[in-house]
Amino acid sequence: MSTSRTVDRAFETALYDTADHALDTAASLLAADPGADAELDRRGEEFVATAWRRGWQPADLVRIVRRELDDVHLRLVARLIRVQAPHDRPRGPRWAAQLDAVPEGSAAPRADRFSHATAVLELYRLLLRLPTLEPLETGGAEGNGRRTPREARPESRALARIRALLAKAEATGYPEEAEALSAKAQELMARHSVDEALLSAHAPAPDTPGACRIGIEAPYEQAKAVLLDAVADANHCRAVWNEALGFSTVVGFESDLEAVELLHTSLLVQAEAAMTKAEAVQRAGGRKRTKTFRQSFLAAYAHRAGARLRAAAEAATAEAGGAGDVDLLPVLASREVAVTDRLERMFPETTTTRLRGAGDAAGWTEGTRAADDAEVGRRRPLR
Repeated sequence: MSTSRTVDRAFETALYDTADHALDTAASLLAADPGADAELDRRGEEFVATAWRRGWQPADLVRIVRRELDDVHLRLVARLIRVQAPHDRPRGPRWAAQLDAVPEGSAAPRADRFSHATAVLELYRLLLRLPTLEPLETGGAEGNGRRTPREARPESRALARIRALLAKAEATGYPEEAEALSAKAQELMARHSVDEALLSAHAPAPDTPGACRIGIEAPYEQAKAVLLDAVADANHCRAVWNEALGFSTVVGFESDLEAVELLHTSLLVQAEAAMTKAEAVQRAGGRKRTKTFRQSFLAAYAHRAGARLRAAAEAATAEAGGAGDVDLLPVLASREVAVTDRLERMFPETTTTRLRGAGDAAGWTEGTRAADDAEVGRRRPLR
């Protein structure tokens, strides 16, 4: 029997039948034919390439495998992604950064061929059933290998400073210092966004909105998605949450997308650190904290932080507009229209959902207080 036929029989048996006995039968076929290994790997690369055609990206694939399967499957898919990458077309800097972040793909020593074949088939079952996602590429520079605005120039000094400020805000144990650092970061983000908008408006070929996906990890996904939505809104972006697949798609101009990724990650780190401290205080007082407390804490944090983010961004934008010779309103309005148009083309139908499990009064109070400590309102520049 040819190795190709062995793989075909294994796939016919296992990939289209979810029963355990079908998986065992197929794994036995593969384990008995060492010559089928190369063909099995080649089929895996095809599954990865098909995922890219369905709109998935490297970070998405890693996220779904980590969410649905185990470490052995994560190592397997990481190796497939890396092996397939040289045969793929150029896809731009964001894609390249995701490839660089793919975990090491070297599989751990396997106990036996049957166990390895079982893991491979479990992974391929998942890859086969991946749904089609909204494409993030627009068919422009990201898709054809031409240099994009992000590739054409290095990271700005503003973004580098924003990264440094947020790193300090995450590391400090003093709420007041974290508050000032986060405030300054949002102020710089707003000014950076204005600068990018003005540059684009005067460019021969203005930028167009892009999109990226940001993972929303369990637990307390709803509250984390609300926080991301608040950060996106304050930075001229829009976010749509896919609860079933564990991510939000954020639509906006590239510099604003970078700001959203940075600030959301930082605020989430700060929120979780503050929640841990709040729970410790509650336990010291003899009160047991629950999942509802944590859900309420994060929901309140997202609500409060969002309001302060918007206030800080609006104040910084107004100051920047008043200091220049160009009327910012038409420029920013045209960018908002462009973002909304891209969002509606990607997601012609969306629904709203009610935040669940945020009924713990103590959790809401502590979350609000923590958001105040991470305040992003205007402050004097740090010296």
